[in-house]
Amino acid sequence: MKLVVQRVKSASLVIDEELYSAIDNGYLVLFGAEKGDTKSQADWLANKICALRCFSDENGKMNLSIKDINGEMLIVSQFTLAGSVKKGTRPSFDNAMEPVEAKDLYEYFITKVKEQNIPVKTGVFGAHMEISLINDGPVTFIIEAPEL
Repeated sequence: MKLVVQRVKSASLVIDEELYSAIDNGYLVLFGAEKGDTKSQADWLANKICALRCFSDENGKMNLSIKDINGEMLIVSQFTLAGSVKKGTRPSFDNAMEPVEAKDLYEYFITKVKEQNIPVKTGVFGAHMEISLINDGPVTFIIEAPEL
């Protein structure tokens, strides 16, 4: 399981030319599930991202969590994070989790983040989405769940 986490001043998501969701200060999180990923790993990632201190304190140091700044998360499923471009020029998605399982794990992850009192907005699993954002920094992290 892999997350791409971008610290944003704002982010919005459009589906079929209509605004579906938007956040202000917080994280845009792209969520990718791979074969063999587990709920235990989703728990670990939810705890990690909610505690991650990458917002600036009064001294300009990354020392505050999303909880500390009362931030929001826009969590979007993105199966292409499970893609591989090691061979050839066309991505392979052999390692991507099957859609039904991936959707369940995505929804589970969202629930675990919400349980930590973080306001969460989402996209629609499997939909074609257009995302706009103002990356703050820019600050972007790739977080992969360890084998548990």
